[in-house]
Amino acid sequence: METLFVVAILIMSVVIHEVSHGFMAYALGDPTAKLSGRLTLNPIPHIDPVGSILVPFILSLIPGGLMFGWAKPVPFNPYNLKAGQWGPALVAVAGPVSNILVAGFFGLIIRFSDILSLNNEAILSLSAMIVLLNIVLAIFNLIPVPPLDGSKILFTFIPYKWRHIINILEKHQLILILGVILFASAIISPIISILFLLFTGEVIPMI
Repeated sequence: METLFVVAILIMSVVIHEVSHGFMAYALGDPTAKLSGRLTLNPIPHIDPVGSILVPFILSLIPGGLMFGWAKPVPFNPYNLKAGQWGPALVAVAGPVSNILVAGFFGLIIRFSDILSLNNEAILSLSAMIVLLNIVLAIFNLIPVPPLDGSKILFTFIPYKWRHIINILEKHQLILILGVILFASAIISPIISILFLLFTGEVIPMI
């Protein structure tokens, strides 16, 4: 049952992440996501059978493993964006920012649970899961490796004359992302722990 809760939270978190990409693109003048029916929190149009269900379910069974997943990328046309070369970076950063905001909101619930007279252990445990998973999603996606959001932010600052570097990275993105999956836990775990403590005032619980 706990595994199902974790997977469900992760699915909704990645949906919020992708919808935020779409809303940012729409705000910048690109209606592609809206026309594709992807500006919705209904998880069905966003679910990737492997990234949204299979991978999170398997990882949730591994004690102490890094929990993450992904949804179908929300489409957008960079040529429609009003922000010029900064448009793709703004669209990319919207996803991780949305996860940080979700983590911050539920972190405040935990931090001020006494003031709110909220002593229900189930609710606090659920909130802790939401905070942790959204922090993981935000930090993981900010790693500057294709196809993660961090790469799109990084590529914005790479001069056009070095475009061949971007092409090489994108060509080998499968190898790069596998490497990130294998080694990301050790790299980003300290950041996740610090942010969890900052948001909730507590250390990461064993949930």
